[in-house]
Amino acid sequence: MPAPSYTERVTVVRPSDVEVPGLGTAALLVLVAEDGSDRPCSLGPTGLANLEAAVAEAGSRAARGEVGAVVLTGGGRTFLAGADLTMMRAATTADEVRALAEAGHRLVAAIADLPVPTLAHLNGAALGGGLEIALACDHRTAAPGVRAIGLPEVTLGLLPGWGGCTVLPRLVGPDAALTVILDNPARANTLLDAAGAQRLGVVDVVVGSLEAALEHLGATVTAGRAGGPVTAGRAGGPATAEQAGGPAGAESIAPAGGAVPVPADEAAWSAAVGARRERARAAAAGGAPAAARALGIVEASRTRTRAESFAAEDDGLTELVMTDQCRASLYAADLLGHRTARPGRPEGVEPRPVTSVGIAGAGLMAGQLALLLARSLRVPVTMRDLDDERAARGLAAVRAEIGRMRERGRLDEATAEELTGLVTVTTDLTDLAGADLVVEAVFEELEVKLAVLSELEGVVSPTAVLATNTSALSVTAMAEHLRHPERVVGLHFFNPVAQMPLVEVVRARRTDDPTYATAFAVADRCRKTSVAVADAPGFVVNRLLVRLLGEVLGSLEEGTTVAEADAALVPMGLPMGPFQLLQLVGPAVAEHVLITLREQLGERYPDSPGLRAVVASGRAFVTGGGRPTAASPVDPAVEELFGSRRSPEPLDAAGVLRRVQLALAEETHLLLREGVVSGAEDVDLAMILGAGWPAHNGGLTPYLDRTGAAEERGGRFHPRGVADLP
Repeated sequence: MPAPSYTERVTVVRPSDVEVPGLGTAALLVLVAEDGSDRPCSLGPTGLANLEAAVAEAGSRAARGEVGAVVLTGGGRTFLAGADLTMMRAATTADEVRALAEAGHRLVAAIADLPVPTLAHLNGAALGGGLEIALACDHRTAAPGVRAIGLPEVTLGLLPGWGGCTVLPRLVGPDAALTVILDNPARANTLLDAAGAQRLGVVDVVVGSLEAALEHLGATVTAGRAGGPVTAGRAGGPATAEQAGGPAGAESIAPAGGAVPVPADEAAWSAAVGARRERARAAAAGGAPAAARALGIVEASRTRTRAESFAAEDDGLTELVMTDQCRASLYAADLLGHRTARPGRPEGVEPRPVTSVGIAGAGLMAGQLALLLARSLRVPVTMRDLDDERAARGLAAVRAEIGRMRERGRLDEATAEELTGLVTVTTDLTDLAGADLVVEAVFEELEVKLAVLSELEGVVSPTAVLATNTSALSVTAMAEHLRHPERVVGLHFFNPVAQMPLVEVVRARRTDDPTYATAFAVADRCRKTSVAVADAPGFVVNRLLVRLLGEVLGSLEEGTTVAEADAALVPMGLPMGPFQLLQLVGPAVAEHVLITLREQLGERYPDSPGLRAVVASGRAFVTGGGRPTAASPVDPAVEELFGSRRSPEPLDAAGVLRRVQLALAEETHLLLREGVVSGAEDVDLAMILGAGWPAHNGGLTPYLDRTGAAEERGGRFHPRGVADLP
């Protein structure tokens, strides 16, 4: 039984009869929320039992010859969002999880074994277990507006446990299946839209209505019975286990009707699995075992019966749900799902209208901001720089990016032309006079920013919002000398602006509510997640990242080798190592911010003569040139620039990892005590979205709890554990 704290939001089935051309009467099973709301439907124990009973009744009617087909669809915004993750978070025993896994498999098998043709019409999102139920049907159609089809389980520390690891490879082949199971979730949890699902073979066709889906079902089945061509892009499962590369005599997952051949040879499966094996191993080394577990089940399913492979899914899902990584992942997913409800926004305050925008600067960051704001707000954006050369270079960079977006199909011709017209450049400060919002994006020096804001105040209206994109400096210090400090706010976008989803919204000492509300409104319209932060050095993300990098650099100064330091943080599962990150940020920028935070926050941000030497020499932390990635090799020769405070017993990799964990725990406790954010959840949201902190760690604070670092440096951040958080 589920834990007492669990309350299921029950999904029920509304059965009715519909006519299918060529097949006669079909049993239509519509999935809806029991409370009548339009919320996404998911399946807990009661919902599973409801659907299993409806399928059994439809099967009995089919056996009696009363219906010639069974059709599943959703009655609200979704087809089915999958298993009820709330129950998984609330589960306290493996038996509870296994019962849910086995119930899902019983349902999938019951649908696959129905004696009449089956259709799943995806009227809305089909995710996780919802898609797995659809895969059990012979045929799948999708409405053209569907944007969320996929198996995102590995991002939650889970695996597709209702047949996805077994069924999908047999339907579309192992490579396409692993694209859905592993590759898409790894790409920022990419999901398929209806057209993409059709191209991959996950759905047969895209149709505009349930009626059209029924017509497709009738035509496809009739053509197949007559021996004619099957018109579906992918209609159901393989006719035999051998066609799927499975063992002789194994059950097929769904009845015949497949139009796309499934690779039967071992080489095709080995190639598909082998291409993902190293990435799955690396994820497991970083504390995320789900991908490797899913990959192993997919690989083994080629030679297993359906029952054997389903049993392996049951084992994998049960074991994963009970891990700390899975509980932390579910906590992170809940945070991300409620990101707009975070505290800190002014309530009942109307933001000021923004009909035009000015950007102080025309450099790289300024150009990115100009394009984002023009594209999001659809208002004129004027960049201003000091001379014609810099201004022209900035505008050319924006137009080049618009051209690249058009070439990649991310913009149509009309939109590209519109954006090109919206973004202009000037050297005349007075051209910003009519802007409702001016964003300062100049060099990260307080004196430079003070001068720019003073100039701006002389030309813009008293109600224009002045925003700074500073990443670490005091917004209050920038505003205090102005005549209207109440209209100054921090809007810290992260680089690259188009991709990074976080904005730290910084309230200075005298920022008024309308200005603050405007900052949140602008971030919302840019489709970014806002975290309200107090005006403190480094805010959240840079304060913690620079502390992390400072500890690694401090270890090098004390004699730790570059190789040991590079390996130290692998168990954290970060998107890249410390030296790749230093190179990506830029050694000069990293040195500047480290010095700034050392001056403002004290000696715990270590001095690094080695970093100064890297900057002075022009050396790089990694080899290969170009933009650093997680795979960029670290240059061991850079080690010769460090060692200013050599210890007789320098730290090894494990020692560096512990040093970093304790430092992050200390710094997080400090910023929470200072009220930089409202709580640990905001730290986690900021680190996930602004620093790529792994969701399987739950962000930062559950990880620090789990490693014991939090307790050692001031107490646990989540005394009850993340699984128990509301």
